[in-house]
Amino acid sequence: MLQIYNNLARQKEVFKPIDPKNVRMYVCGMTVYDLCHLGHARVLVAFDVVYRYLRHVFGEDHVTYIRNITDIDDKIIARANENQEPFDQLTGRFIEAMHEDARALQVLPPNEEPKATTHMSEIIAMIAILVEKDFAYAADNGDVYYDVSRFENYGQLSGKKIEDLQSGARVEIDTAKDDPLDFVLWKAAKPDEPYWDSPWGKGRPGWHIECSAMSTHCLGNHFDIHGGGMDLQFPHHENEIAQSEAATGEKFANVWMHNGFVRIDDEKMSKSLGNFFTVREILERYRPEVIRYFILNSHYRSPLNYSDAQLDSAQAALEGFYTALRDLQPTTPEDTGQYGKDFYAAMDDDFNTAGAIAVLAELRKEINQSKKTDKNKANQLAGILVSLAGLLGILQEDAEHFLKQGGKPHQQGGLGDTEIDALIEQRNNARTNKDWAESDRIRDLFAAEGIVVEDSAEGSTWRRE
Repeated sequence: MLQIYNNLARQKEVFKPIDPKNVRMYVCGMTVYDLCHLGHARVLVAFDVVYRYLRHVFGEDHVTYIRNITDIDDKIIARANENQEPFDQLTGRFIEAMHEDARALQVLPPNEEPKATTHMSEIIAMIAILVEKDFAYAADNGDVYYDVSRFENYGQLSGKKIEDLQSGARVEIDTAKDDPLDFVLWKAAKPDEPYWDSPWGKGRPGWHIECSAMSTHCLGNHFDIHGGGMDLQFPHHENEIAQSEAATGEKFANVWMHNGFVRIDDEKMSKSLGNFFTVREILERYRPEVIRYFILNSHYRSPLNYSDAQLDSAQAALEGFYTALRDLQPTTPEDTGQYGKDFYAAMDDDFNTAGAIAVLAELRKEINQSKKTDKNKANQLAGILVSLAGLLGILQEDAEHFLKQGGKPHQQGGLGDTEIDALIEQRNNARTNKDWAESDRIRDLFAAEGIVVEDSAEGSTWRRE
């Protein structure tokens, strides 16, 4: 049975959906004012695998995955002003860039991708309910704030207590709040800012209320899984619970999942340290499947340490898998056998993708052994490998194509596939004629181009490093 670590309960729990015919998951998506970075990539890939596996367990038509887009906030407005362009032109450009990055990383599109600006009526309606129920108040400055003291269970997700938060709160510059812990639901518009009309005047929503309104609109008041990065646990997700449960009178989400932080060479990734990488910067040096494999080779809750050595290791591992699949015709398996049982056991243990990959590595060993003695068995095992790996979104490319393209994007202007094939034939002829000088010349040329030639009784094959 599938067990998921629930941050709300602080333990693994057997996952029991509210409705097995409609498993519902909401994940906090991107604030689209810049290109996606490696932290965003981890969220995209980690919850893509959760989505894939839930569809495997409950059926493709029985899972609803919502991942929102925040397309209005302070950072977006500031960047648009800096660029001297309309905010929606800025967000439109970065939404498309995000989609391109997601497609490159083989991330399946969610069932729906709501944007804050297209759900303003739901946002305003939820704020109005909170004001009516005395969980929120309109301040003299035109803002509307949530009254944290009115929500009895505030802090249940993060484990924080209101009295501790109050004692540690900074002296508030904003005196419009009744309490420093109160947070904004509606911001009064400043001059030349985008705005929407509301019962409290022209303005725009606070960040937290957007997700509460969009998630309950798309999935209902009470749904199965809410996810996002660990950095969102407090205050964003804590505030979502407070808003949603106060407004609806129902439990918000049963299971709360958070993926771990990304570190760069064992330091926390940040712009201030200059160790901040966008997905596109990494894609200039490594192929998308290498990045995806690297992310999945760590458990989603553990810290992810980015380094060239880690990416090179992921590249080498993928080359090993595709080399095992080379020259085979994977057959669709009727039964994945013990490998399948071990793979599913790892995935059922809180989506342990690293453990699942370890099972695939054992399967690769048996494929390599079987290729020498029993090609039919090797083809059957290859089918199991490709089938199981598909649940992780890896090893779906043609092996020959992957190996000839290499793990890193190769520079334009190098040897093409046809030229390499011709040179291999020249090299084989030179070796047959014992023209070692010509053979060595071609070998050195290949080495300079990062091309590995592998000779066997069946002939010579090649791949790019």
